[in-house]
Amino acid sequence: CAGEENWVDSRTVYIGHKEPPPGAEAYIPQRYPDNRIVSSKYTFWSFIPKNLFEQFRRIANFYFLVIFLVQLIIDTPTSPVTSGLPLFFVITVTAIKQGYEDWLRHKADCSINECPVDVVQQEKVVRTQSNKLRVGDIVMVREDETFPCDLIFLSSSRDDGTCYVTTTSLDGESSHKTYYAVPDTMAFKTEQEVDSLHATIECEQPQPDLYKFVGRINIYKDKEEPVSRTLGAENLLLRGATLKNTQHIFAVAVYTGMETKMALNYQSKSQKRSAVEKSMNAFLIVYLCILISKAVINTVLKYAWQWSPDRDEPWYNHRTEIERQRHVVIRAFTDFLAFMVLFNYIIPVSMYVTVEMQKFLGSYFITWDEEMFDEELGQGAQVNTSDLNEELGQVEYVFTDKTGTLTENNMEFIECCVDGNVYIPHAICNGQILSAASSIDMIDSSPGGYRREYEDLFFRALCLCHTVQVKEEETVDGIKRGIHQGRPTSFYISSSPDEVALVEGMKRLGYTYLRLKDNYMEILNKDDEIERFELLHVLNFDSVRRRMSVIVKSVSGEYLLFCKGADSSIFPRIVSGKVEQVKAHVEQNAVEGLRTLCVAYRRLSESEYQEACHYLTEAKLSLQDREQRLAQAYDVIERDFVLLGATAVEDRLQEKAADTIESLHKAGIKVWVLTGDKMETAAATCYASKLFRRSTQILELTKKRTKEQSLHDVLFELNRTVLRQRSISGLSVDCLDFGLIIDGATLSAVLKPTQEVSGHGNYREIFLEICRNCSAVLCCRMAPLQKAQIVKLIKSSKEHPITLAIGDGANDVSMILEAHVGIGEFNCILK
Repeated sequence: CAGEENWVDSRTVYIGHKEPPPGAEAYIPQRYPDNRIVSSKYTFWSFIPKNLFEQFRRIANFYFLVIFLVQLIIDTPTSPVTSGLPLFFVITVTAIKQGYEDWLRHKADCSINECPVDVVQQEKVVRTQSNKLRVGDIVMVREDETFPCDLIFLSSSRDDGTCYVTTTSLDGESSHKTYYAVPDTMAFKTEQEVDSLHATIECEQPQPDLYKFVGRINIYKDKEEPVSRTLGAENLLLRGATLKNTQHIFAVAVYTGMETKMALNYQSKSQKRSAVEKSMNAFLIVYLCILISKAVINTVLKYAWQWSPDRDEPWYNHRTEIERQRHVVIRAFTDFLAFMVLFNYIIPVSMYVTVEMQKFLGSYFITWDEEMFDEELGQGAQVNTSDLNEELGQVEYVFTDKTGTLTENNMEFIECCVDGNVYIPHAICNGQILSAASSIDMIDSSPGGYRREYEDLFFRALCLCHTVQVKEEETVDGIKRGIHQGRPTSFYISSSPDEVALVEGMKRLGYTYLRLKDNYMEILNKDDEIERFELLHVLNFDSVRRRMSVIVKSVSGEYLLFCKGADSSIFPRIVSGKVEQVKAHVEQNAVEGLRTLCVAYRRLSESEYQEACHYLTEAKLSLQDREQRLAQAYDVIERDFVLLGATAVEDRLQEKAADTIESLHKAGIKVWVLTGDKMETAAATCYASKLFRRSTQILELTKKRTKEQSLHDVLFELNRTVLRQRSISGLSVDCLDFGLIIDGATLSAVLKPTQEVSGHGNYREIFLEICRNCSAVLCCRMAPLQKAQIVKLIKSSKEHPITLAIGDGANDVSMILEAHVGIGEFNCILK
């Protein structure tokens, strides 16, 4: 199996809990956790001791408890009620509040663990509870249902063995992603057929990386040798994701409960303490030392005064017989405690009660703030932890998610350039015509005419070169979409919102993508004629190639290769076309913060097509180094293009997002964007939101670059660059602005414990030094746990800055909990 040498340990899953046939590996029973999710902090029996322990870890609470106990034990000048009553009030209110919050977590856990799940047992679909799932169970998931655990995809109701999934709760992306069944299992369509499957799955032990999975499936057929097929991330359906645009699927459970990738990325909630409270604790220790010193001095002075026999027992303070018989050391200690209680006012318990009440009332002022009220949602800010109010004015680092936080995740097709001519369609936003632009028609904004042939090819290319799926109707929040004037109309879904915007843009320009049926793509042209193209091959997009292609066959028998991708990926492969005009237009759109794609095509002869088929088939069937062989095949096929034009799409930012980031920069606050999205998409958003300026020099610390150079060399090269500029900027008025881009894979390598590097510290310290000299940092392809690791890294740096994290409250929970102050964007929840 490819990548098997990288497994630290492996597990074997017996599908349907069946033993392999005779002659195969021996059956070894393995114990795995059940499918329960536990996010609560306390149990019924542990609540009181655990909560009291946590509360008395606070120095103030522990101190007042000691004073209260002293007042109960010895005869003191003040009543125990003066210390005990306020302490009891504070402890009780805090315990009730924390108990209620944990009860809500228990309630949420129960609703998740008891949700119904369909399991295939004895050739029947049986309804059971989620917490009863075991590793090896075959699960049936229907459309719009959430996956109950991590599953290996076996078969689908779709003929091509694919399914479409949204992973909003995992990485924040609301687009549809395509997953694939193994060709040997995709033919098992019914529960009877699936239950007859005799196979085992070998895979790595659970790990939190959402984008990595290595395994293989061994399929046994009678007495024949088992058929082994590789498994990758495209075969693994993660807990928390939702099935879309697929009637049902069958899959087998491989990771359950707290071993799922979502649970491994969850960080348990810890009690946060503000900087003011920490400083109060420090001052409390100082005043406690003063108090002890005063008590010791007064005790010594008392016994020095009573050293003379005539002063030992004055007439106004006669001792009892018991006091006369008590040892002098015990008497001295009792007097010391009495002085402690007498001077106890130096640390008044009433001040702590006043501070707690001020925080409590301050949280209501945030709730009542009219400027934080959202009229669309009909609700204002909700404060979960009043301890953090004062932190809001001390924030030095802001960590924010991208999708849904900086942007609305709504792509808008702006314009396209065909053979040097610019076309602006109706202003659209994911298929909806904006009211302010409903009267705008197609405009050719450039002088001169255009060639109809290139125009038709360009529009056909965008109608065919995509992975968009067509759906007739969908119910969203009880409202049926896709119905127009009583007639069903189609709308588009895709793994990329860019593709939906492009196909919608072509629809406004007169070319409508209709559907994919029986491997034929149908489009409606300007003349209301339906054109059919046979889809032969899809060369999928990847972040290294930065382009995707399709090979189609027209009705006339002509083979066409259409390609779209980033300008840096397309232009080197162009042999003809108006390159300079299109390049100038692309650069202009990039300056405006638009996301651009270039479109090209190539006509293939019969022999060229057969050669391309040979390369692709050979690469897809290889078990070793499949990705590298596919990349080589794509590189051979995608060449000698004719440039058709370019497109410009805008990812709409949240209202005033750019102005807010600019204001934060002026205030000296550093802004980091942490996202699970692709680097190209995230970088375009950072430019649009003014996180990166056009003058910003971008430093890349990515997997692509570390393949070309070692991580050690890249880190030291970037460090030298920023340090050289810092030394120059001390002598020059002009200071170069740096922005850093890092991806999740490289971050994992940076954060690994390493040896000291030639006296410069480890990679972590070098990385922090680079970040300190950058005005903004973009972290892309981040897993939820990696976002929390980034926040923790900055928190624990030598400056110990105050951090704030903003996320969508689902995939960003770990980051929100790790930061000093966390804000959930949908409810504006302060944590």
